[in-house]
Amino acid sequence: MDFVGVRVARPCTRNEGVATTLEPLGSGLRPGRRRWGDPALSMTLPEYFPLEAAHFSDKAALRRALRARRARVSPLQRRHSARRLVRLALGLRLLSRRRRIGFYVATKNEIDVGLMLAQARAMGADCYLPVVPARGLRKLWFVRLGNRDVWMKNRYGIPEYRHPPARRVRAYQLDLLFLPLLGFDEWGSRIGMGGGYYDASLARLGQRCCWRQPRLIGVAFANQQVDRIPRDPWDVPLAGVLTERGYLSARRGQ
Repeated sequence: MDFVGVRVARPCTRNEGVATTLEPLGSGLRPGRRRWGDPALSMTLPEYFPLEAAHFSDKAALRRALRARRARVSPLQRRHSARRLVRLALGLRLLSRRRRIGFYVATKNEIDVGLMLAQARAMGADCYLPVVPARGLRKLWFVRLGNRDVWMKNRYGIPEYRHPPARRVRAYQLDLLFLPLLGFDEWGSRIGMGGGYYDASLARLGQRCCWRQPRLIGVAFANQQVDRIPRDPWDVPLAGVLTERGYLSARRGQ
């Protein structure tokens, strides 16, 4: 996996107290290549080296180990990582205006993309969040965030934005989709929470030989990397993974 980092010339945000009204960040970012061990990117996250999947009897055991790793990231490191994601996303021009971008509401120790979402909205992008379907269904809807501040928790306790029905789309209608995950590897494979919602929502893409949108980018802490994740026939590979250490472009082939 190729690692691309971003050098930052100045602090990236000034939080004015409302997540959706972050000040745009301006310039001062210059793309550059970094390596995993570069001190300029070091946060001393616990166990950032990849887990070896062969040491676990099945995916359930691997998921437990990844959850434990993710839970050991401290609150201070989480705040730093959230700010770092914004810097990297801007340097890579992921938050362009006139784009439909799918985000998620972080839960269960997931890396927080709230500051990225706020920055994208400030830049004029259309931002969408997933809505869990009724019981027995698996395909997610994505609803566009508007000016109404109306939220309700779904059956998993995750806040969802309540929306007019006309403002919802399917995953394949987005330009860019940031996906939460438990684990990832160099080839763009991911391990999710096990609910199958994203697999079902992206199944249409798996039926194509290639596609340009949505661009699928996983978001995780660097210590959630696995050396090799067995890929199931229905898995749709990621274009890359964004971590607090940089953007990792998925290697081609298996």
